[in-house]
Amino acid sequence: MAVVCRVVHSSPLLYFCLCVLLVGAPGHARQDRLWERRKAAQSSARLGNEHYGRLQNHLGAARALSNRYWHFLACRLWQEDCEEEEEEEEEGGKVILEQQGWSLPIVSEIVSSWYCSFGRCCATGDCRVINNITGLELDLSRRLHGQHLAKDVVLKAVQGFLETPQPEKALALSFHGWSGTGKNFVAQIIAKHLYRDGLKSDCVKVFISLFHFPHSKYVDIYKVQLAKQISEAVQQCEQSLFIFDEAEKLHGGLLDILKPYMEHYDNIDMVDYRRSIFLFLSNTGGNIINEVALDFWRAGRAREEITMESFDQYLRAELLESTDEVYAHNRLLEENLLDFLVPFLPLEYCHVKLCARDAFLAQGLQFTEEALDEVAKMMVFVPKEEKLFSAQGCKSVFQRINYFLP
Repeated sequence: MAVVCRVVHSSPLLYFCLCVLLVGAPGHARQDRLWERRKAAQSSARLGNEHYGRLQNHLGAARALSNRYWHFLACRLWQEDCEEEEEEEEEGGKVILEQQGWSLPIVSEIVSSWYCSFGRCCATGDCRVINNITGLELDLSRRLHGQHLAKDVVLKAVQGFLETPQPEKALALSFHGWSGTGKNFVAQIIAKHLYRDGLKSDCVKVFISLFHFPHSKYVDIYKVQLAKQISEAVQQCEQSLFIFDEAEKLHGGLLDILKPYMEHYDNIDMVDYRRSIFLFLSNTGGNIINEVALDFWRAGRAREEITMESFDQYLRAELLESTDEVYAHNRLLEENLLDFLVPFLPLEYCHVKLCARDAFLAQGLQFTEEALDEVAKMMVFVPKEEKLFSAQGCKSVFQRINYFLP
């Protein structure tokens, strides 16, 4: 009974405690939610601080990178403004960049390429100009077949010209020989190794006589257009390359326009053209060249024994005695504006096979000696008795290998 009375008497207190608990429960929930929000805010703040810190580090690294590489580029361009950096400063910069995952050589290449795209820089003074003489020599040796004279003259002429600090005049080479002997091919190789974008470079202009200057009645208009294009090209790119294909078909008036740019003038209208290169590609003289090569063969002498002296006087004589009013190379020869007449010899059976091999390799195709022979046999060989020289050179060889595709 005492127990019952104790419970009964304590029931108001118990009721009160329960009420307090029930009333306090929502308050605790609100406190818990507030506590969680505070923790989330603190966590977010910490995360934000960490991101902000990393961002500051990246910005600092980028700033250091920008300063260092601007200094690097300035030193490359204006060496007189360079000063020796202290080793501590240099090492500190390296540590910062390495901590941020930057690679100095890679970044240097990217920044240099970006900067060069805006203008003059690099060893040549213009990043569009590469002047890769080693590559030029290798390509001429490996890919130009049967042309030991052209290979030697072109390499020496171009290399000597590019290594001359201040040339007296523009370089002018005149390529002569039958179609398909490699004149256009050599012009492409020169463009490829002198300019970053090859024939597509802003520094290279190609003119095809019958395409760009087809009508003699418009020659006065062509003269104005040609002079403008040459002037604008050299103003934008001091070492410009001008290629004139089918040069024997150039109107005499156009040759007259070209002469001042190939002369020994310091400048024309405040523009210096002496670092320009002119290539003239012509079939004229091919018969004389073939006769000399045939005479050597008939005499039992090796093709490689033929020298420049064997051709020079004959080739000059044919060009100077030409009575064709349209062909005007003699005007350039008479005034000694052509530096070299480059003979391209007629190609023999073995050379055609080498061209066929290159064509297979260029397309990543397998080949056999029998296949190379089959391609060579498709060509026409002259003279009628000896059948020694390919009448088409290596032209159309690339297309003929399609007969051997599966």
